[in-house]
Amino acid sequence: MAGETLQVYFLGTAGALPTPNRNPSCVMIRRGSDTLLFDCGEGAQQQMMRARTGFLVDAIFITHWHADHFLGVPGLVQTLAFNGRTEPLPVYGPEGVHDFVDYTLKIGRTRLSFDLQPVTLAPGSIVRFDGYGVEAFATCHGMTSIGYVLREDSRPGRFDREKAISLGVQPGPLFGRLQRGEAVTVVRDGEDVTVTPDEILGPPRRGRMVIYSGDTRPLHHGPISGLEDADLLIHDATFDDTELDRAGEVFHSTAGEAGEAAAALRAQTLALVHISSRYTSTANHIQDAGQRFEGEVLAPSDLTMVEIPFRE
Repeated sequence: MAGETLQVYFLGTAGALPTPNRNPSCVMIRRGSDTLLFDCGEGAQQQMMRARTGFLVDAIFITHWHADHFLGVPGLVQTLAFNGRTEPLPVYGPEGVHDFVDYTLKIGRTRLSFDLQPVTLAPGSIVRFDGYGVEAFATCHGMTSIGYVLREDSRPGRFDREKAISLGVQPGPLFGRLQRGEAVTVVRDGEDVTVTPDEILGPPRRGRMVIYSGDTRPLHHGPISGLEDADLLIHDATFDDTELDRAGEVFHSTAGEAGEAAAALRAQTLALVHISSRYTSTANHIQDAGQRFEGEVLAPSDLTMVEIPFRE
């Protein structure tokens, strides 16, 4: 629905090894009343407590089956059950998600109060929600892996109030119907006249878009069609640019490569995540990315929240 808030919580921004200040990978996106988790590393539920987000999770999306991206799920589902959850919880991921859910249920050794529903996704798969979708795309991590793009539907064009009144539409419920794309009937010069939305509304306005890469080589090294012009690109930046060769060997990216990806994709803002435990500062990461990307560059600390506004 138009006007919904879109908030991104960086609950875990560490690389494979956590640090005292960074948890394993977990990004929460809240869109209106929906709450989605993208990866769920160890300790994710404690991060949710610290961020005061609550536990109303509608879906979990896993990028790949390295443990630092999914070990938080067993503890989280136990907590949800203890809290009395009854609604099913879908867990989306690449091939292997059914095995993962089976293992999660077996090691818990308790009967959950809700269904944990595995759903296999492949590049191009789209999960529809009210007013937006989450699409999987291919990533390069030396194993089966996918990233995700949350893409809102287009919003109606800007409503021309004065034009509507001039056509005989009085302020009130008819305005709302036109804004929702419905034609309305008014009386003009003693006759019934139909007024259509295209007479009142400007061209459709783009929805917001957030990309989460997961662990990967730079996105622009592969197909990028459909990922352009994101409001926020959350990209692997495990290393700074002094470790360029190492990044290639282990199928990760440097901050500079993330900057190149952001520039190639024409993103508005770049967030650098999956920071290796060898770094106590991200100053070099920000500098490396900034040399290749002119937009805003963030290296968010854990528990940072970023709100995505509409672009007019």
